[in-house]
Amino acid sequence: MATWNTRGLRGSTLEDMVNRTNEKYAEAGLALIQKIPTPITPVKMDKESRQITLAFFEQKSTVDYIGVVQGIPVCFDAKECAVDTFSLQNIHPHQVEFMHQFEKQGGIAFFLIFYSHKDLLYYLPYEMLHFFWDRAQEGGRKSFRFEELNPEYIIPKHQGILVPYLDILKKDLEDREE
Repeated sequence: MATWNTRGLRGSTLEDMVNRTNEKYAEAGLALIQKIPTPITPVKMDKESRQITLAFFEQKSTVDYIGVVQGIPVCFDAKECAVDTFSLQNIHPHQVEFMHQFEKQGGIAFFLIFYSHKDLLYYLPYEMLHFFWDRAQEGGRKSFRFEELNPEYIIPKHQGILVPYLDILKKDLEDREE
């Protein structure tokens, strides 16, 4: 099995890495996070393989993951970026609205962004996303640059955990209390 520490994310997607991390967190009793499947309606199926060959999305999905960490509700989305500029076109208005409503209910919303060209994971709190989103809505940049991000939210590599986001989630919570 390739690990992020030794060979980057080669051979595995960010989603697979997050799923494995969430399994480890659940086994350790630290968090219970579930992947939210995108609802689809099959149109055509291959009768031999019993696989869907054509389908359409029933509704817009909200976020990739939702769950609870030590009694705190969390939701997040995982995105990959191959350059230093992250386009806000990768995030949909209904996702931003869902995260806004989630936070209003006392939950924590964030994005996990993998900058593949840097082999670096970043935790983007909803509040930071909201700043960039509002800036775009007001006619500003429709993206944000890596250098605009707070370096304190870079997710450090951690032996045995592929996407170790809980430590940065803790930092996010501490920063919200200040």
